[in-house]
Amino acid sequence: MVPSKINAGHNNSQLTRVSGAMDQRLQQLRQWVALQLGGKSLNITPVSGDASFRRYFRVEQLPESEQKELKTSAANKCWIAMDAPPEKEDSLPFVAIAQHWEANGIQVPHIEAFDLTQGFMLLRDFGDTLLLNALFAPLSTAGSNAAIDIETYLAGDPIAAKTLYQSALTTLAQIQACPPPADYALPPYDKALLAREMELFREWLVSKKLGLTLTQNEQALLDQTFGVLIDEALSQPTTCVHRDYHSRNLMELSDQSIGVLDFQDAVTGPITYDAVSLLRDCYIVLPDHFVEERLQAFYQATRKAGLHTADFTQFTRWFDLMGIQRHLKAAGIFARLSLRDGKHDYLNDVPRTVNYINKISAKYDQLADFNHWLTSTVIPAINSSLLPVSSVTAQSASSAQQSL
Repeated sequence: MVPSKINAGHNNSQLTRVSGAMDQRLQQLRQWVALQLGGKSLNITPVSGDASFRRYFRVEQLPESEQKELKTSAANKCWIAMDAPPEKEDSLPFVAIAQHWEANGIQVPHIEAFDLTQGFMLLRDFGDTLLLNALFAPLSTAGSNAAIDIETYLAGDPIAAKTLYQSALTTLAQIQACPPPADYALPPYDKALLAREMELFREWLVSKKLGLTLTQNEQALLDQTFGVLIDEALSQPTTCVHRDYHSRNLMELSDQSIGVLDFQDAVTGPITYDAVSLLRDCYIVLPDHFVEERLQAFYQATRKAGLHTADFTQFTRWFDLMGIQRHLKAAGIFARLSLRDGKHDYLNDVPRTVNYINKISAKYDQLADFNHWLTSTVIPAINSSLLPVSSVTAQSASSAQQSL
């Protein structure tokens, strides 16, 4: 739950209803933002949180303060304030990568001011149009009686959707071509990190959320499967990897270009990672032919750029198996967000994510035993016990179950 609009220039009774540390941090953020903007006549409106401990607020200057001299370079009168508690979030990577990518022509929020000690930042406001929302926009204007869903809409190859994804893949090519920052070494996407991510699936989804007790043979099966996926990932050429490149971290800007968010976990790793994150998105299922066409274009562009010499069959294998690794991680994270952080809405995304794992693992003989275990043990447990915990409506839950 987020608080309603807060006037940063006056005492607000709602602040008394925000408990403990959050109340203190909100007061500190309000004071810090006012100091950066040279005045106190500001509205601060919660925008969102994400799958971390960060919180975001939109900051707007009130009319009477528009003529005040600002300490920042911003020409607009609207910003995003980020609250990232330093004991929970290290903001140095965000600052280093944002400044470096912006200098290399990648559209990231310009940092107007930051304080790493307090964990506060003031950023350029990219607006409200996430890529995911932009995809749904034509449906919302089609009229309330339009019997069409997003997958049916995308199956028709709409120009708007193709343009959005082409822009997203063009931006991804810029990220991959970007040299590493001189003042910040991107961590490697190595064996230990790949393994640690997949363990989230075993620990948080299978064991803790679904309550399954794995036999020794099942433990060994997962170990063997994880090993296959790690070997495949490490066999790929490496490049800069955003590591969470999907429809909720990309924004359609006013000039139809793509703005990039949530890049602080960037690493050096497999060339297909961000592409599969985008095209097999945990938050929306794109039609197979749509994915195939975008992947083919991405393959050609990366080969032409000299990033690899693989044929398309090999590239598709990399893409497929990298996607399984990512979706194992994501499914585990969604369960952890529910159990540890009380963010239960992420459970709505588990069926879609596990369905990707099921569908793709069925294509590869070396994953046949894993696929059998998934379909005979994990998916029935999801269908029988996971979805009622979610806050979706009964109709939505039914649809999600049927997807498995």
